Amino acid sequence: MTSFPRIAVFLSGSGRTLQNFQDRISDHTMPGTLVDVVSSNAGAYGLERARKAGLAHTVIDPRDHAGRDAFADAVYDRLSEKEIDLVLLAGYMVFFPTRPEWTSRVMNIHPALLPAFGGKGYHGMKVHRAVLEAGVTESGCTVHFVDDEYDHGPIIVQRRVPVRPGDTPEELAARVFTEELEAYPEAVRLFSEDRLRIVGDRVEITRMGKSRADRADQGQA
Repeated sequence: MTSFPRIAVFLSGSGRTLQNFQDRISDHTMPGTLVDVVSSNAGAYGLERARKAGLAHTVIDPRDHAGRDAFADAVYDRLSEKEIDLVLLAGYMVFFPTRPEWTSRVMNIHPALLPAFGGKGYHGMKVHRAVLEAGVTESGCTVHFVDDEYDHGPIIVQRRVPVRPGDTPEELAARVFTEELEAYPEAVRLFSEDRLRIVGDRVEITRMGKSRADRADQGQA
């Protein structure tokens, strides 16, 4: 039986990915319970989506805290309060302060095939413009575990799209986002089935085994 992780979504903007999670959970194609939505931006439309869906939501703005440690404390206090199993970054424009015990419990999605076109400053349309300027023939999206560097943690899922002659950044972005809608739920399914193992700097996907819920019922780690 697949377990249903308690999920917090961190966002800074429109919340399109949050909406995808809501839709996929509703149609039973993504296991999980959306428990909380956290934004770095009080004006983010993603918060309105959360309100309409009746989801708990809050703003944790790093500018309201005296340094990175205080900001991290606020983030992890919220995760503890809501008993979160998995954090999903969804257009979150703030450096997430990952702590060692959360190494394999925070995911991000990036609109390119990492390690290409990633790192500080590579976000949104800037990524797609860089892809087009480089003249490469394909792009895509990457779901990865978050570590203490931008767009750097172990890769879980990648999906590819062609870069077509004459593409605009907006056209490429739309094609990549279509794949993002599939890639992120796939990564959550693998997590819920306890099939992801970090080995060195890579993720290994194991065969189907006991779910996290089954392992917990039997007193296993």
